[in-house]
Amino acid sequence: MDFNLSKEQELLRDGLSKFLASRYDLESSRATAKSGTGWQPEIWAGFANELGILGAALPEDVGGIGGGPVEVMVIAEALGHALVVEPYVDTAVVAGGLLHRAGGELASALLERIVDGTAIVALAATEEASGHNWAEVATSAERDGNEWVLRGSKIVVASAPLATHLLITARTTNGISLFAVDLGSVGSALEAHHYRTVDDRRASDLTFDGMRLPNNALLGEEGQAWPSLEQARDEGAAAVCSEAVGCMRKVLADTVEYAKQRQQFGQPIGRFQALQHRMVDMYMELEQAVSAVYLAVLNVDAEPDVRARAVSAAKATVGRAARFIGQQSVQLHGGMGMTEELAIGHYFKRLTALQFEFGTTDYHVTRYAELTKV
Repeated sequence: MDFNLSKEQELLRDGLSKFLASRYDLESSRATAKSGTGWQPEIWAGFANELGILGAALPEDVGGIGGGPVEVMVIAEALGHALVVEPYVDTAVVAGGLLHRAGGELASALLERIVDGTAIVALAATEEASGHNWAEVATSAERDGNEWVLRGSKIVVASAPLATHLLITARTTNGISLFAVDLGSVGSALEAHHYRTVDDRRASDLTFDGMRLPNNALLGEEGQAWPSLEQARDEGAAAVCSEAVGCMRKVLADTVEYAKQRQQFGQPIGRFQALQHRMVDMYMELEQAVSAVYLAVLNVDAEPDVRARAVSAAKATVGRAARFIGQQSVQLHGGMGMTEELAIGHYFKRLTALQFEFGTTDYHVTRYAELTKV
């Protein structure tokens, strides 16, 4: 099996890496993340207009490039390496995939705006009682004439404070449905509590108290959204696994470099065999994670059970690697490993958060076991 990137994919990777190296300064991004809006709109515009990465995996008929899971992997890994907080996975991967599969005039219009960078779309699927199970939906949507009335709440809606639109899951008379909401038109019917997460991202808890939506806010067939949501969750999981690989590559490289420079007993600590063994273990965990991500990426478009097994195997493997590499890197840096001034601490927080996105490590171990029962 050929794991080499095509020339076009190499150009995509190299162009994005150069852009981030010259334009995405970690100190500035952390300062922005901790204050103000929490992101850099000019960077997002650059992603759309200069690099075209927001449409790299979206169809050509909405202005995209028509790529697929490999392009998402390349982009997400580069963003993870630079610790980018802008919501690429939430908008271009998860929401983009849901809109593409839903089809219709509204979905196409939103996809076009995602590609040109004028819309940020976040999925609101998690509820307090549902945990990691998006299929447990208590939020309801009822018809009232030519409108839909939504009642319920969602928690930890990633990127919602930055979003122009939401995709909301709600239970209708015959199943789970998906609705598109323009946040500029909902008024007081939507109550939002915004906050900053431990890894300097933004999220919200949302409450809908009789929020009215037009009839065309329904995406796809009524009550038939679950298969697409299940696929979107696996696509999101595969993408954040790729992001984690980028983070881990950076953390390992910084740790090895630090071990070459830090002096103890008159010599670099990297010469001590016990610490060399630790860094070799970190490298082995990283390589296993990379292989697991390849497996997931190559099966994202496979049949649902095959896709689910591959994605859960990757998420469980990456979760274990992220925990080990993050913890070892902090320990090898000593007390300064968790300071605000050092990049390692910020990467450690992101690697910790990634273990919980789109299902925890334990959840995916359990799902994989259930899917492989004889």
